[in-house]
Amino acid sequence: MITVHHLETSRSQRVLWLLEELGLPYEIKLYRRHPVTRLAPPELRAVHPLGKSPVITDGELTIAESGAILEYLVERYGDQGRGDVAHLQPAAGTPEYRQCRFWMHYAEGSLMNWLVMKLVFLSIPKQPMPFFVRPIARQLCKKVLAKLVDPNVATAMKFIEEHLATHAWFAGEQITVADFQMSFAVEAALSRAGNGRLPHLQAYKARMEARPAYQRAIAKGGPVVMAA
Repeated sequence: MITVHHLETSRSQRVLWLLEELGLPYEIKLYRRHPVTRLAPPELRAVHPLGKSPVITDGELTIAESGAILEYLVERYGDQGRGDVAHLQPAAGTPEYRQCRFWMHYAEGSLMNWLVMKLVFLSIPKQPMPFFVRPIARQLCKKVLAKLVDPNVATAMKFIEEHLATHAWFAGEQITVADFQMSFAVEAALSRAGNGRLPHLQAYKARMEARPAYQRAIAKGGPVVMAA
């Protein structure tokens, strides 16, 4: 039995979605964030030394990191997929394979870095601090966002929007493991940087959310809520 050590409103939601698509039996061990710091509880360190989510256990195996978990599940159980999830890993050497590999790395290697930075610099002025420091913190964060973070986020949004204008899913016309990896980043991007006109990204999100397996994962793991 696979156990997903699931932190509420976290990147482990995409693991639940993949498990639902593959129809694999699993159980969820839910962890709540600290109500003030919003950090993961220390109990997760008993599962993996990093104390982060997602983590899964499968028999004697303990696997951390979203990409590694998704790749493991597809390699180990992907042949159980049916219908349009029967080929979650495209054949090596194909254009779809190269796209899949790119988006698997891009999600956490590039995109989430800027989205996390945006969240951090939006959050800093709201933290407890002496009243005379707050205006300085607000102005500093505003400048970092305007000169560094927001331009890079805007570039990423344009890049993704143009890609999805010609691709139904990130690797092509069929859903692949890359879509599960990108799903959290899509949610975060539209929550934190979705004020512009992004019809193709919005349509992608709608396709993702319309899938019964995605809906089952949300029902079991809770909503993907992005704090701002």
